[in-house]
Amino acid sequence: MSTARSTARATARSAPRGTALAPLETDEHQDLRAAVAALGKRYGRDYMTRVVAEGGHPDELWADAARLGYLGVNLPEEYGGGGGGITELAIVLEELGAAGSPLLMMVVSPAICGTVIARFGTEEQKRAWLPGLADGSRTMAFGITEPDAGSNSHRITTTARRDPDSGDWLLTGRKVFISGVDIADATLIVGRTSDARTGSLKPCLFIVPRDTPGFERRQIAMELQAAEKQFELTLDDVRLPAGALVGGGPSHAFGSGGEDAGLLQLFAGLNPERIMTAAFSLGMARYALRRATEYAGERTVWKTPIGAHQAIAHPLAQCHIEIELARLMTQKAARLYDEGDDMAAGEAANMAKLAAADACVKTVDQAVHTLGGNGLTKEFGLASLIVASRVARIAPVSREMILNYVSHQTLGLPKSY
Repeated sequence: MSTARSTARATARSAPRGTALAPLETDEHQDLRAAVAALGKRYGRDYMTRVVAEGGHPDELWADAARLGYLGVNLPEEYGGGGGGITELAIVLEELGAAGSPLLMMVVSPAICGTVIARFGTEEQKRAWLPGLADGSRTMAFGITEPDAGSNSHRITTTARRDPDSGDWLLTGRKVFISGVDIADATLIVGRTSDARTGSLKPCLFIVPRDTPGFERRQIAMELQAAEKQFELTLDDVRLPAGALVGGGPSHAFGSGGEDAGLLQLFAGLNPERIMTAAFSLGMARYALRRATEYAGERTVWKTPIGAHQAIAHPLAQCHIEIELARLMTQKAARLYDEGDDMAAGEAANMAKLAAADACVKTVDQAVHTLGGNGLTKEFGLASLIVASRVARIAPVSREMILNYVSHQTLGLPKSY
């Protein structure tokens, strides 16, 4: 076993649980940061820029991160993972991002899909998917957003019905802005089934292999420069075996899988998604801040480097402060989630995502401004981040909906919708 993989596994096993006064990061966490940062440095922004320009994917970095145990650090050891949690996985993504080479599919494949399957999947589903997600040989996309639902997940219209003769599921609907479907072995689709007792629709999650008949994709043209492409999905009576329903079903025990646990499964994936999006933003912000401070410390126009002037230095210092504050909230959210406090983790994850996204947008803007004309050149690699930095303000949930969540759930204010 490699030293880096040993670090990842040791970190996962030794992460504190239920110790509110313990340091936010252990020595093992710091070692994991250093090891991942070293990996990211070997690739860097130039590697990612080249991959995107060639229309490819960061396969080499993905393979190295998998080989070193980083991709599956949050997944159970018995299925090939590191036995840790979202805390460790967020560290990996943040440090890769800080090196200029983030892996967006980490948000989706091990964080959302891996977590949902590990918590709610049947034993067969765990054996089929978790080892591959952990070692990077298999990936999953996540399909929830619909063109007519927007931020209102209650309006999801993708529905599943049983074939009375075969017992198969038939899934019909549309999804939009789904990342990485072309490279994913399957997509975890959020649909709805009819409750026989009430007649109302309830959420369920289905594993849909990429080449399933009736499962069509269309790439969406984006201004965003990223290796991971965005797709619109069409599901036209996609036939799935009974085992495609996460957890099997129907279930009767609270917290288990199947038709009665769809809402629990959904939020089990959405909270890690928000935490990992925050980590993604933090990494990008740190990369932009580093480039800006390096430039400001060297660029001399009059007698001293421009970083000596408060008009340059103070905005960068403010960005650093806001990044660190957002990082603290991200660490809190990850710990709460890993300790099993889903309710508190939901609030913290939303706040972490908002704070990190705002810090990222502000920092990238300030970095470009610090470099002036050079900030818009390909040489310095910051201009492309102007669009990329805004993604986390929009997805996976808008900052306005997060503010709604906090105003309603935390402050107890009435809803306007």
